[in-house]
Amino acid sequence: MEKKKARPSPIKRFFSFLGPGLITGASDDDPSGIATYSQAGAQFGTSTLWTALFSFPLMAAMQEMCARIGIVTSKGLTSTIRNHYPRPVLYIMILFTFPAIILNIGADIAGMGAVANLMVPSIPSIVFTFAFTIVLILLIIYLPYQKMASFLKYLCIFLLCYLVVPFLSKQNWGSIARQTFIPTIHFNKQFISILVGILGTTISPYLFFWQATMESEDVQHQQQKLVVDKRIIQKMGWDVDAGMLFSNLVMFFIMLTAGTVLFSGGIHTIETVEQAAKALEPIAGKLSYLLFAIGVIGTGFLAIPVLSGSLSYILSDTFDWDGSLDKKYYEAKPFYGVIIFSLVVGLGINYLGISPVQALIYTAILYGVTSPVMIAIILHISNNKKIMGEFTNGRLSNILGIITLVIMTAAASALLYFEFAGK
Repeated sequence: MEKKKARPSPIKRFFSFLGPGLITGASDDDPSGIATYSQAGAQFGTSTLWTALFSFPLMAAMQEMCARIGIVTSKGLTSTIRNHYPRPVLYIMILFTFPAIILNIGADIAGMGAVANLMVPSIPSIVFTFAFTIVLILLIIYLPYQKMASFLKYLCIFLLCYLVVPFLSKQNWGSIARQTFIPTIHFNKQFISILVGILGTTISPYLFFWQATMESEDVQHQQQKLVVDKRIIQKMGWDVDAGMLFSNLVMFFIMLTAGTVLFSGGIHTIETVEQAAKALEPIAGKLSYLLFAIGVIGTGFLAIPVLSGSLSYILSDTFDWDGSLDKKYYEAKPFYGVIIFSLVVGLGINYLGISPVQALIYTAILYGVTSPVMIAIILHISNNKKIMGEFTNGRLSNILGIITLVIMTAAASALLYFEFAGK
């Protein structure tokens, strides 16, 4: 008698439906992002909550364009740029993106180590950073792409910690709702700088590359290249929207935690994730502190493979190396060599006297300069019928894309002004 197949659990069915969009969105809430959101809440209370609502459609529109490019062309964003644009455009992207991603990896590793040291003070943070780096390298090298994707998806559960923390203390939900739906803007250097930081953290070039590449990998894995249709594009859109919504929801709750717990407790300066975690304990209790700290470590394991993988795909596609997360180490040594190099250099930054805060500032500058150019290129590609065929942008995508381009250009200009004019 044939045995009945066990029906998968609701959680397993949910995660099987979602794909690269969820991983991309969740990886955006990395330890460096958590530090930015925590500082926004600690410095300005709940005044920045509206940014989570505001940035969601812009972020979703850009990532959907990148995903569509990956599905339709069955290639990563780098290959598409290389095939249709002058080489100098690609080299300029690498020039700014490479150091930004390395610095981001370094800041994330430092944040994970520092938070782990808070949880286990007897072990120095240096030991933790070294151990995390080794574990990450082994996971990325030895896990095949599909297992890696599943592993990354389940790591998203760690982000749920941040949705719990605000409910562990009393909240004025009426005031929170007003700050969420009615924007508050202070025209001063501090507030504009934190807005630039939030935008730079949520709309980052490395996410554009990762999204397009992962969608193309999925197409190749499922052999769907010849049957791309509206149903596949629509399913991808749901996945991307779900991932970006999840990302912005986590961002909202981190700012809410810092804005209602830290700001109200008189703590207005948070420069690192371990400061945010440590500050929570005496005010909101040990459980809040532990959930926050565990979330930082979990998001580090989620984001660093995305950061290093993005960099490796960019360089592999640029120099025509035969590399992919689907291949084993001995089949794609240059590809995995870039991943190992990026993690080792990221780890090394922590020993060069560059603080995570400095790394984040440099990262924000490099992302800020690169983002407007990348957004303009993505808009051009996704409206090019020679590349996209019948799957070019609709009116809404173009409107949201142009708004994003204008805002990110203004943000980049403001960032450069504040950094170099010293105002």
